[in-house]
Amino acid sequence: MTVYIVLQYFNLNRILLLIVGLWPYQRTKLVKFQLCLVFGIFVSFIPAQLTPLLTLECTVDLVIKILPPILIVIMFAIKYMSFIINARFVKQMMEQLQHICTNLTDENEIAIMKNYGNKTRTYTASLILYAFCNLIIFILLPFLPKIAGIILFINESQLHHTVYIMTEYFVDREKYFYLILLHMDAAVCIGAIAVIGIATMFVGYMKHACAMFKICSYRIKHAIMLDAESVQLRDYMIHKKIKYAVDIHRKGIEFSTFVISSFEWLFFLLIAIGVLCLSLNLFCLLQTVSSGHNVEEFIVHFSCVSIILIYMFLGNYAAQEIIDHYNHIFITAYNIQWYAASIRIQKMILFLLQRGAKAFNLNLGGLFIGSLESAGMLISTSISYFTVLYSTRQN
Repeated sequence: MTVYIVLQYFNLNRILLLIVGLWPYQRTKLVKFQLCLVFGIFVSFIPAQLTPLLTLECTVDLVIKILPPILIVIMFAIKYMSFIINARFVKQMMEQLQHICTNLTDENEIAIMKNYGNKTRTYTASLILYAFCNLIIFILLPFLPKIAGIILFINESQLHHTVYIMTEYFVDREKYFYLILLHMDAAVCIGAIAVIGIATMFVGYMKHACAMFKICSYRIKHAIMLDAESVQLRDYMIHKKIKYAVDIHRKGIEFSTFVISSFEWLFFLLIAIGVLCLSLNLFCLLQTVSSGHNVEEFIVHFSCVSIILIYMFLGNYAAQEIIDHYNHIFITAYNIQWYAASIRIQKMILFLLQRGAKAFNLNLGGLFIGSLESAGMLISTSISYFTVLYSTRQN
């Protein structure tokens, strides 16, 4: 039974990436035009956010107010561009994964791969639901005064249209309010769809790498054959199973390393911008709470903080699972009935255990290791910068 990765477990990702023109297959002229149009709408929102720095007096307070949403959009844009630039690598990853799945013949191994594929689909569906709820709230925010006016019977002339992300289009804001709002909502929706599609693709890759390590553990666990007809046949079968286990172990390492190395520069940029963005949004969130009003701004900054925290946690949690599954291989090798095998097989198992002394992790240029501990470190760093910023603004 062949596992078809794209159709079974990456179908939601495929739909999301097709919407924004990022799916790396079937790159027709129409798709390229769609990509240029969608990306143009999205990127054009960045200058609109930066222009208030030219039209208003450039103060520290203004910069702090403008930077958080700009950094979020820049993070989305970097992610978007990375998939455009590395479309070839994305295809290679998918083809490698499909090739590994096609070569699986054992029903239990296929079941392991399907289990992790289902987890990928569950993560994707959950994040889509979360993003959809956030987008609905964000789109409705500018209409809250009007909704409140209808409920409280306030005259519409007394209400003011407000966009809660500071922008400047050099036009009459009241007259072109709905066009400005349409552009902002379109940019945010495009960014959200792209990021959810891309982020869950990476999570899916990591989940399937975990599946490879799990299959390796399974092969080692069932390697010792005690009911063979002869010692020679038993040793041959054990040797064969251990060889297959080492083979998929190597493939899991190579696949994980390839995913990280292909997007190493992207992860460095996202880490740096994410820490800065989290610090600024925490500061703006505290200012909004301290002022005791403007619920809309509180919702915007709270959503930004939750998005960054989820992104940091999810990425590092996927990396932590890689480490845990890798380490479990050698725990399994240690616990099998190695004493029942011949001396030759025992030496093979000992060699396998020695490989476990060398740690494996998702390393970014020797500077950052993906793990839950690193996620805590990033959050702690962000809070430290936020504390410094808050103390300087209070003086």
